[in-house]
Amino acid sequence: MAHIPDGVLSAPVLIAGAIASAGLLALALRRLDYDHLPAAAALSAAFFVASLISVPVGPSSVHLLLNGLMGLLLGWTALPALFVALVLQAVFFGYGGFAVLGVNTLNMALPALLCALALRPLLRRERPWSGARPVFWIGAAAGGAGVLLTAVMLALSLGLSGQAFIPAAQVLVITYVPLALVEALITGTVLRFLQRVEPDLLPGPRALEVEALP
Repeated sequence: MAHIPDGVLSAPVLIAGAIASAGLLALALRRLDYDHLPAAAALSAAFFVASLISVPVGPSSVHLLLNGLMGLLLGWTALPALFVALVLQAVFFGYGGFAVLGVNTLNMALPALLCALALRPLLRRERPWSGARPVFWIGAAAGGAGVLLTAVMLALSLGLSGQAFIPAAQVLVITYVPLALVEALITGTVLRFLQRVEPDLLPGPRALEVEALP
């Protein structure tokens, strides 16, 4: 249930999510790195496809998010990449909806940005690469944190919309714990693979730019 459908959230939550997402997207577009556009397109497509494969877990279902990986590799560019993928999913498959698009974008893109703020500088300091372990664990931290932060934000979105949603929100967070472990393994493995075959795709000296707001 990473995509909250229309008709669930309260109007104040929808409005706050839309405003926050619009502000973050405006900042991201001002800081857009055109060198990242090919990677952004590829990762946005990967997110689009991964979100179509859901696995039932208890009363809900989960799917790969990849927002931690996108945050690490793209920085601010991850925000418009996720937004575009969510718009396409809403248009073609009815996932989520247009009224809730701001909240869904915020729930997935803000964790990606937080992973970038916290971990891209650490990844940059591993150049020249000192070994596989640091890169793997940085990726694993981003993958797990991206999922858990999204789960918490989903729960907050539901909880702030009404007391009746609080039990479902608590269950939702629990169901995302195994997904966080899977994404940690996948993200760490992907970063280790990129380190070996295409290290230029990993953050270089410009990664610290993500730490400062314009």
